[in-house]
Amino acid sequence: MNASDVLKYGNGTVMQAIEGLEAAEWETGGVCGVWSVKNIVAHLASYELVLGEVLLSFKQHVGQPGVSPGSSATPMLNAFVSGQFNDTQVALRQNQSPTETLAEYSSAYGQVAALAAQLSGETFRQAGTLPWYGLEYALDDFIVYAFYGHKREHCAQIAVFRDRLVSR
Repeated sequence: MNASDVLKYGNGTVMQAIEGLEAAEWETGGVCGVWSVKNIVAHLASYELVLGEVLLSFKQHVGQPGVSPGSSATPMLNAFVSGQFNDTQVALRQNQSPTETLAEYSSAYGQVAALAAQLSGETFRQAGTLPWYGLEYALDDFIVYAFYGHKREHCAQIAVFRDRLVSR
C-alpha cells in the first residue's frame, strides 16, 4: 500500500464533497447528527492534527532502538485516545468561519502529506507501533481505517445532504 496515495485520495474525496457549497450550506445542521458541513470539516481537521503528531513522532524516532514511535504522547493524541475528542474539537472550532475551518483542514492535511512523504514504506507497514490503537495494527492500517474510511463516510453524509438540498 502507498500511504501517501491513500492520504491524497482521502483528501481529494473531501475536496470533491465540499466543492461549490455556499457559505449558508456549510452552516446548516443535520448533515451528521446535529453537525453541519463546517462541523464535519472541523472534525476532520482535528483528525489531521492527530495524524500529524503521530507521523511526526515516527519521523523523530526512526532508527532509535527500543523506541515505539507511535507511542509518544502528544496533546492531540492524548485527547484523541481519552474520549470526548470529537465534540470537544468541533466545539473549539465553532466560531471559525467556513473559510477558516477549511483553511485549518487544508493546512493540517498539507503537513500530514509532507510528513508521510518522509517516511519509508516499511515504517508504515510495521505492526505494533501504535500500542494505543492495537498491537496487531500498523500505521498504514490506522491511516486506511481512521482516516481514509472515516473521510469517505463523512463525505457520503455530505453527499446525502447535498441531494436533499437539490430536491428542495
